[in-house]
Amino acid sequence: MPKPTLADLTAFTTVAAHRSFRRAADALGVSRSSLSHAVLALERELGVRLLNRTTRSVAPTEAGEALLAQLAPMLRDLDKALDTVAGARGNPRGTLRINANESAARLLLKTVVPHFLKRFPGMALDLVAEGRLVDIVEQGFDAGVRLGESIPRDMIAVRIGDDLRFVVVAAPSYLAERTRPSTPDDLRSHNCIRQRLPSGKLYRWEFRKHEQEVAIDVPGVLTLDHIGLMVEAASDGLGFAYVPESTARDWLDDGRLVTVLEDWCPFIPGLCLYYPGHRHVPAGLRAFIDLLREVNH
Repeated sequence: MPKPTLADLTAFTTVAAHRSFRRAADALGVSRSSLSHAVLALERELGVRLLNRTTRSVAPTEAGEALLAQLAPMLRDLDKALDTVAGARGNPRGTLRINANESAARLLLKTVVPHFLKRFPGMALDLVAEGRLVDIVEQGFDAGVRLGESIPRDMIAVRIGDDLRFVVVAAPSYLAERTRPSTPDDLRSHNCIRQRLPSGKLYRWEFRKHEQEVAIDVPGVLTLDHIGLMVEAASDGLGFAYVPESTARDWLDDGRLVTVLEDWCPFIPGLCLYYPGHRHVPAGLRAFIDLLREVNH
């Protein structure tokens, strides 16, 4: 009986880890059909079904679980050994997958990404910008980028941005005919531009002053799911928006927007790159982190 190839074994373990042919194909950078053919070839060679497949899920069979238990540590050790050799040569190779929100992706593209791709020609970068916070391990990412307060506690975080704050903004024309709010509760009598989060939930505006914390489900007839659109809508006089100060900076500087309730809007930890601390850190990710620290200093 011919021995299974390393590619076939990797295909099986990746599908089993992700419980999905689509997500596994994305992680490996191959097509879903080629991945399916590889697993089928492995099952034919071994003469046993390794995965139970339905239209909604994929899960290892009992035989698959047994094989996975033996293969997973050996493949991790192999990856670690190859990665250590490449890293020792200062020439990491492969694909680095990072999940980030839109603002974080823009920041990386303006700062570290051009230097990273130029300095490490053997590396490819797969930067996925999406709003929802995902499980980076389950989804096959090497690292993620989010606000410091949103990072899971079991992750190692590396600061890549300054502290930031969210501010309440409105157009001068809107305030000209209305009473300026002095407390967050005053927003209940105003038009507010509500924000729908990627999860589908409406964001409750959060404020803090000294030891007092307030979260308000603000009223409003307009709901948007994009920060940039919220800034534009506020500048058009459609009501208050609660947005990152950096996003509204151009509008604030030229007077199209003004802030209110500034004493209720403290600074919070900025963006951080994060990754699981219990796994081997690939040479490409280590190189990216080192370059992040270099650029930020």
